Amino acid sequence: MTFLILLMIGFLAGTLGSLLGLGGGIIVVPALLFLGGIFPFLEGVTPQIAVGTSVLIMIFTGLSSTLAYMKQQSIDYTSGWIFFIGSGPGALFGVWLNKGIEVAPFLIFFGIFIVITSFILLFRDKVRPLPVKGKGIRRTYIAPDGTEVVYGFTPGVAIVIAFVVGMLSGLFGIGGGSLMVPVMILLFGFPPHLAVATSMFMVLLSSLVSSVSHIYLGNVEWLYALALIPGAWFGAKTGSYINRKIKSDTLVTFLRIFLIVIGIRLIWQGFSG
Repeated sequence: MTFLILLMIGFLAGTLGSLLGLGGGIIVVPALLFLGGIFPFLEGVTPQIAVGTSVLIMIFTGLSSTLAYMKQQSIDYTSGWIFFIGSGPGALFGVWLNKGIEVAPFLIFFGIFIVITSFILLFRDKVRPLPVKGKGIRRTYIAPDGTEVVYGFTPGVAIVIAFVVGMLSGLFGIGGGSLMVPVMILLFGFPPHLAVATSMFMVLLSSLVSSVSHIYLGNVEWLYALALIPGAWFGAKTGSYINRKIKSDTLVTFLRIFLIVIGIRLIWQGFSG
């Protein structure tokens, strides 16, 4: 029974993570902590174990999603690597900051910021992306519905913004895609489908780096991982398939809903200590 429950959690996390570019940790971490108080097999799950196991699972979610989005030709690899140059070190810096500051007040304000971001996405057509300066990157993307979208960014500016996003992600313990997808859509003019696919490529890169330290620190429960990985793998393929079939506006609506959920969770964490 426990194996089936973990399998379902992995599938749900993989599906939603791949569909929205969030990675799936927003599902796995609270689920493990909640179920730890119900099932004897999961008793004693600590936040560190939940996060470490979730990061390992995201390797398979990211890989499965990346392979699926590769077939759809909807990943901007160059942009993904450029963003990762900033977000990777930023995440490590955020984890370091987490050890030395009082996080609770920041969780509350950051949660409010996430909720506000979700509402800004409602008016994304009225938000002008940052101008592309000098030898910036400019690209054209053909959306699944045939719409041609032009987007771009200045690499230096993008790396700085990605560093801040990675730092906030590491500081507050949320997946980088939770912020990077809205940033790509709002500030760089990415089409939603392309932003999600590129985000999952970044999730793969970041989870590979982060999992090494979590494994070294003993924060991975391998029995849980063995049950979660198959569900996450097939869930990620399901999410990428659904992503291809739905319209951009529908995708952004789903993203907004989950940003609100993430924001409320951060606010609750801040007040509960």
